Amino acid sequence: MRVARDGLTPVRRALIAGAGIAGLSTALALAKAGLEAVIFERVPALEEFGAGLQLSPNATRVLAELGALPSVATLASAPRAIRILRGRDDAALAALDLTGAVARWGAPYLVIHRADLQRRLVELCARERRIELRLGQELVGYGADTDKVRATLKRGLLTISEEGDLLVGADGLGSRVREKLGLGEVDAPAFAGRIAFRATLAASALAPAAPVVTLRLGPRAHLVQYPLRDGAYVNLVAVIESDWRGGRSENPWDGEADRAALTRAFADWSRPARALIALPKTWRAWPLYARPPLAAYAAGRVALAGDAAHPMVPFLAQGAAQAIEDAGALARALKAHDDPAAALAAYSAARVARGARVQREAMRQAQIYHMSGPLSLARDLAMRALGPDRLLRRYDWLYGA
Repeated sequence: MRVARDGLTPVRRALIAGAGIAGLSTALALAKAGLEAVIFERVPALEEFGAGLQLSPNATRVLAELGALPSVATLASAPRAIRILRGRDDAALAALDLTGAVARWGAPYLVIHRADLQRRLVELCARERRIELRLGQELVGYGADTDKVRATLKRGLLTISEEGDLLVGADGLGSRVREKLGLGEVDAPAFAGRIAFRATLAASALAPAAPVVTLRLGPRAHLVQYPLRDGAYVNLVAVIESDWRGGRSENPWDGEADRAALTRAFADWSRPARALIALPKTWRAWPLYARPPLAAYAAGRVALAGDAAHPMVPFLAQGAAQAIEDAGALARALKAHDDPAAALAAYSAARVARGARVQREAMRQAQIYHMSGPLSLARDLAMRALGPDRLLRRYDWLYGA
């Protein structure tokens, strides 16, 4: 903790490991709460990678509270609906109206390219005098006592040290911070039995379509498409079940796609679905990993956020949204408590049950999406019987929180 320029006001200093969505959102939130934030990111440059992601109202509400939503929204699109189809023949199962998202949940439902969101968050951090982003510095260890946290960082061949009042591990699935807390070896990331294939197409390659999220469901697979960048591109995500046994990459977005496996998985689907699978010149493979829910997200002056705290399969499209929720919750806790350890304990108590529920519900949704035989018939009948209003109501706990 240092003293502000007026010589009177103490300013708490947060160290943040990772400059992904979780780390950048956390820095913005903590700066708004009056803290200084220093972000350490191991890569020397933030490169554009990834694909589209969905920002549901529980995330955009936090972005609005941070003053970031107007800026982010200029790079995002607001789909009118989520259209759910049966994969084998494109029969309609449900259409969920999203045009009333603000009225129903208090914030919009948006889709955006991950790189666009990260770039916008970096720009917002750069405008905030309380935030410092350091690239090419990797956190390799830390120590904490009752007064301070000391981070050990690698910058090339140099080892440097930084002090702060608290440390937030926003360093992803294989979090070093989580491992140091004693949680990394017991519950190492485990392959979730599914691979997500991602591709982005120029919209000109397809017939003009309404700005909606289209979800096709089928045996052991599903296919999602939605527009990006003012409709200039279409984001495709095809998820298949797999007995893949490869190792986890440092960059999970950079795997080489097995086109033959992808084609086989959708061989019996509708002609439009198969045409979508065939169109992209390049697909990237993303093996899905999971870790069990934690009993706590903080210990003393150290806390976890984003995938470091609650990695989840993407069947509820909540990875980025939950990271942004974490950022808002951290800021509220640090506003309410002067003592960092007390604040992080309050943050953990506020987030653990919800994070665990989203992890479990995402895995359950995976099973529902990929049903086959009589179970898939029962699912389809249930969706039609419920109707769009009651289906939307099932998301109130998630989007309205």
